[in-house]
Amino acid sequence: MSAMALWTGAAMAAAMRAQAGGVLPEAVTGLSIDSRTIVPGDAYFAIKGAVHDGHDFVAAALKAGAALAVVERAQRDKFAPGAPLLVVDDVLGGLVDLAHAARERLDAQVIAVTGSVGKTSTKEALRRVLGAQGQTHASMASFNNHWGVPLSLARCPATARFAVFEIGMNHPGEIEPLVKMVRPQVAIITTVEPVHLEFFNGIAAIADAKAEIFEGLEPGGAVVLNRDNAQFARLQRRAKKLGISRIVTFGADRKSDARLLDVSLHAACSAVHANILGHEVTYKLGMPGRHVAMNSLAVLAAASLAGADLALASLSLSQIEPAAGRGVRRTLEVASGEATLIDESYNANPASMAAALSVLGAAAVGPHGRRIAVLGDMLELGPTSAGLHRGLNEAIKANHIDLVYCCGPLMRNLWDALSTGKKGGYADSAANLEAQAVAAIRAGDAIMVKGSLGSKMKTIVNALEKRFPGKAALDEAAV
Repeated sequence: MSAMALWTGAAMAAAMRAQAGGVLPEAVTGLSIDSRTIVPGDAYFAIKGAVHDGHDFVAAALKAGAALAVVERAQRDKFAPGAPLLVVDDVLGGLVDLAHAARERLDAQVIAVTGSVGKTSTKEALRRVLGAQGQTHASMASFNNHWGVPLSLARCPATARFAVFEIGMNHPGEIEPLVKMVRPQVAIITTVEPVHLEFFNGIAAIADAKAEIFEGLEPGGAVVLNRDNAQFARLQRRAKKLGISRIVTFGADRKSDARLLDVSLHAACSAVHANILGHEVTYKLGMPGRHVAMNSLAVLAAASLAGADLALASLSLSQIEPAAGRGVRRTLEVASGEATLIDESYNANPASMAAALSVLGAAAVGPHGRRIAVLGDMLELGPTSAGLHRGLNEAIKANHIDLVYCCGPLMRNLWDALSTGKKGGYADSAANLEAQAVAAIRAGDAIMVKGSLGSKMKTIVNALEKRFPGKAALDEAAV
């Protein structure tokens, strides 16, 4: 087995109780469920999705250099007798079995992250902080669901010192089986907010669903909870009921174990003074926003609990940067100058929308520049949706947003609530708002685009970048 191998073919077969077809490779160097991403040496899992059946792409995957393909028994006859295959009853089930085997062989400190807001940015900050101190594996992108978590775990090298997994949900009962697979020593709940309300009977039910992360905690493990959050007491009670004695809290509350003492917010970064588990630290954050500063407390607490050096971890936070669609900044070259685009198009809920509007409110603008919000529908909010959309007007006023463009039937509620002077334009879809938003930009502006993924706000981001090609915005504001 080479140094770069993730699995041997034989080990995969044993873990999945699979029947081998053809000659299995000695070394498998990666795992993929998308034939378009195959690199030579990968194992391809032919998972059936809502739209496509992965078995239709096995031939393409093998042609691209896949070391083997994992297929279901019922479709085995579609492939050549000599093809390198692992045959299982259910391909996703086989991936889950492989994930369990990966966890059994792992001798790492494992951290699991969930929460209504901030899961991915917290996971990425942990990747950066821990990666500076030892081999670290973390979930890619937002691989946090029923296939993303087992794929991320099965991809974890046995030699990792730290492993970080993001776990998401939009229905009750989704987190428990995933966290029992991951079995973390440290579990973080960033916050509990009114998201996915379409599928829950109130925010207390959301808190209970997030608390499922406690079910898979390793004996003697720790949970990291947001003491400032209104659901903290409920989460704390649930943890104690399950016999968890190591409950570490973060926030501005004086009783917090990881406590914010002071924060200086800037357009593209922040300076934080905090007490982390009894140790005072001052550090620079490479991303703006009070919400990022608050979650950095959880990052440092979890890193310390996992055995990382706190001083080195706090230094590493200056290097964090936003993930795609979650606050990435670009400089747009417009007539007579530049404008700043803040791409928040990946997703949205009331809490993340308020945080993004706060960041826009702090963004630097030119002498005649304006702060412009381009907002699409927030989805899955159930019967409270209209009021939650209208309620964004308070954050718009509080953060002195100059101009607002809205699209989608739900955002009509906000549009109707805006004062006349703040109304930029409205359309029923992102595609139909695109021309208005592009035409509005002028030198000195800061424009933030945000909405739920289903609102397709990325189309407006793409249109702005196409119309005003520029460079990545690097605002190195002094702290």
